[in-house]
Amino acid sequence: MTHPFKHVLLAFTVFCCCLCSLSTLHAQRGRPSSQTPLKPVSKTYALTNVTVVQAPGKVITGATVLIKDGLIAAVGTGIDIPGEAIRLPADSMYVYAGFIDGLSHTGVPRPKEEEERPRVEDPGNPPNELAGIQPERKLFDLLDPQDKAIADMRAAGFTAAHAVPRGRMLPGQGAIILLSGESPEEMVLREGTSLFSQLEGARGLYPTTVIGVMAKWRQLYRQAKLAQKHERAFAAQPTGTKRPVQDPVLQAFYPVINQQMPVFFRAENLLDAHRVLTLQNDLGFPLVIAGLKQGWDLTDKLKGSNIPVFLSLDLPDNKDKDQKGEKADEKGPARGEKPTDAEMKALKERRMKAYHQYHSQAAAFEKAGIDFGFATYNAKAKDLRTNLRSMIEHGLSEEVALAALTTRPAHMLGLSAVMGTVEPGKMANLVVTDNPYFAEEANIRFVFVDGNKYEFEVKKKKKGDPSAQVNAAGKWSYVTQTPQGSSEGTIVIEGEPGNLSGTITNSMMEEARQLDEVELEGNELRFTFSVDGGGQTMLIEVSGIIEGDTFEGTMSVGDFGTFELTAERSPTPNE
Repeated sequence: MTHPFKHVLLAFTVFCCCLCSLSTLHAQRGRPSSQTPLKPVSKTYALTNVTVVQAPGKVITGATVLIKDGLIAAVGTGIDIPGEAIRLPADSMYVYAGFIDGLSHTGVPRPKEEEERPRVEDPGNPPNELAGIQPERKLFDLLDPQDKAIADMRAAGFTAAHAVPRGRMLPGQGAIILLSGESPEEMVLREGTSLFSQLEGARGLYPTTVIGVMAKWRQLYRQAKLAQKHERAFAAQPTGTKRPVQDPVLQAFYPVINQQMPVFFRAENLLDAHRVLTLQNDLGFPLVIAGLKQGWDLTDKLKGSNIPVFLSLDLPDNKDKDQKGEKADEKGPARGEKPTDAEMKALKERRMKAYHQYHSQAAAFEKAGIDFGFATYNAKAKDLRTNLRSMIEHGLSEEVALAALTTRPAHMLGLSAVMGTVEPGKMANLVVTDNPYFAEEANIRFVFVDGNKYEFEVKKKKKGDPSAQVNAAGKWSYVTQTPQGSSEGTIVIEGEPGNLSGTITNSMMEEARQLDEVELEGNELRFTFSVDGGGQTMLIEVSGIIEGDTFEGTMSVGDFGTFELTAERSPTPNE
């Protein structure tokens, strides 16, 4: 079996030099030294002279937070600090309850894919595993404490997550996990919290279409009700009653039928949300809509429905250019004609309207009086705070934004007794920042998960100067740092600002890769390029600041992380 990105990584060792297999990367994922807690001399900590945001709108200044044995022991002023407590340098910092993710695959690595799918005799009635119907699967059996996403999410302030298995129509059951621990036993707080589902059909097998998935869902649910009724009849009167057949797939629906477990349905767009609501109305199961991206036309329907909602934190960016999957047609109304200025203006206006709808969705829900939490499903950890700040800029109040990260998901997931607020007796899941969390200059300095401390260094990031005039053209020798060590290569930039192009090479690459979207804004240079391998394409994003003949920035490699990159320009630009 070959991981879909294995060929890409082997071909482009800028990410992971000396990488021979994905297992090497996987073994080191999620364990940066700055986030690995050393064995402390004491499990008692004291954060002194801090501003404690106990809950949205409830603040204590000049306070002390005492942590002992994984719990919040005391919060307030005039607290006696025991001698064994480790005092942390947190003067004038801000303490929040740890954030809670409403839906994600955190801790569940992507499975290895088989090069060839097994042959199916009857595609209309395939095995459940190939059809994506595995509701009996437990997250505990799939959880990997070394998954890189755990450390990434923790660095963004998240301390707990409602994690779900990967798959298609019915991937399995979700669990509440803590983003700390060396084994599933240490991480799983509560198993079997949800039945996860999505309107995603099987590839080339039934059910393939959305309509087929809905029909199969109805069939399974009704079969499960009959199977449970049969089991109960047999238990009450086994004599003369046919013995029921044990079916793990149908039995996984029993807690849902009994209203003891909700179905977390991922529905990103408006049409899927309507379909899920129709399915729930027909069958009557407890429903949570999660990962919603296009819900601005659903406010009236959701208001008063008592259906919990987790809005997506995966938002589109604001690029005034063609987006992936949304490219303008190069031809106009007549064959061979380019789009007119009026057509391009209309296209730009539609894009900007859609952008504002996505980013103002949370504000629309707040205005409508609909409670919601946030889901990070498919979102990049490094973009979460940027997207939250954008939602606030588009009308969402900071108080509701904080509630959607803390108290509301705690309530929706049945966790209010142990987390969501900074109160004595609750789990020591905390986020400590050097400025108010939503401020642009804020940095996360400490994160506590179940009393385990993670400390973060503040790296001073160079800011771009939009008014600066620099020359990006030339041959640049670069070095990038990855968990596997450093890797070197060459970047060649040609042209003038507004019309830049270039290539990138590496000692292990057979040929130069063409740079795309090369942009120079002031002294900030940005570009992307793609690496193909194993039938997959990976988009690489590079950005940084030019100062004279030096360039400092980062290289973002999709799910594999973001790495530091530095470069120096050769004395002769045209060399």
